[in-house]
Amino acid sequence: MSNPLVVSISNLAAYTPQETIELVSRSGVKRGNMRPDKVFLSAVSAGCLLGFGCGVSLCAMTAPWYTENAPGLVKLFGAGVFPLGLVLVVLTGADLFTATTMFTLTAVLQGRLPIRKMLLHWFLCFFGNLAGSLFVMSIIMGYGGVFDASPYKEVVISFASKKQISPQVHQIFLKAIGCNWLVCLAVFLGIQAKDLASKVIGMWWPIFAFVVLGLEHVVANMFYMSLAIWLKTPDLTVGLYIWKGMIPATIGNIIGGGMFVGVYYWYMYLFDEDPVKIDGVEYQGPHVDSHMHMHFLANRNKSTVTDEESRIESAPVSVPASVLAK
Repeated sequence: MSNPLVVSISNLAAYTPQETIELVSRSGVKRGNMRPDKVFLSAVSAGCLLGFGCGVSLCAMTAPWYTENAPGLVKLFGAGVFPLGLVLVVLTGADLFTATTMFTLTAVLQGRLPIRKMLLHWFLCFFGNLAGSLFVMSIIMGYGGVFDASPYKEVVISFASKKQISPQVHQIFLKAIGCNWLVCLAVFLGIQAKDLASKVIGMWWPIFAFVVLGLEHVVANMFYMSLAIWLKTPDLTVGLYIWKGMIPATIGNIIGGGMFVGVYYWYMYLFDEDPVKIDGVEYQGPHVDSHMHMHFLANRNKSTVTDEESRIESAPVSVPASVLAK
């Protein structure tokens, strides 16, 4: 059954949205079936790479005069360089918790990955990202003394206070939804593009947008908040960060990336649709005979029959002119 929403872009160096979400699903299968030790190491790498992007962003925002007189411009400085971290993560194939919510959930919805493997992958990615963030923060930035001097130290403390101490829990949660919505759209665009330059440009702008808006990314905050605690930010403790920052941001990121991107594009382009062929090849990977997926298949078959019947019933009847003349 063809989808009227799918626009042909065969003349462009990009996949269609339907092909892209199919690639997301296939990637989710591969990630979800990866050996646990490899998943964890890949997640550590992602945490490290994103940590470098966070550090560069903080340095770019260290402009005291602009902070007082043009705070919006300072946000642009930081947002302009922060996407470096995500670009490195995506292009090297590392596992970022926020992105894997989209990948693996789409694979589960397609009946290609068991839920238990998805949850294990999320667990390993989360703590691998945390380990990578803490490594770069402490060994490279902390003991390296990157932010020890003024005004860099004051910028870190001020930034962390505005993100963690001032907002309410529900605000952090809601901003986390918006954040991973944009992050997973960035990853989606990165997969959709076929050449390197287009991938980088496509990923850059949604990430730029979430940083300018001040939204909450749980893995980025692992670096920001741990660095702020390292620098002894007043009133910021590990316990406060976990219950007020990490937990609501994690839940919000899962909803933003998993539901608003993964589930949405799966429903629009894969659910109730014909199998997608990419470069003439149909998916040949594993399938999970779950009750949920069998229900989806039953609905698909029912929908297909209904469409066939409606086309037959609505088809115009051709009557020869000789019959009309009689």
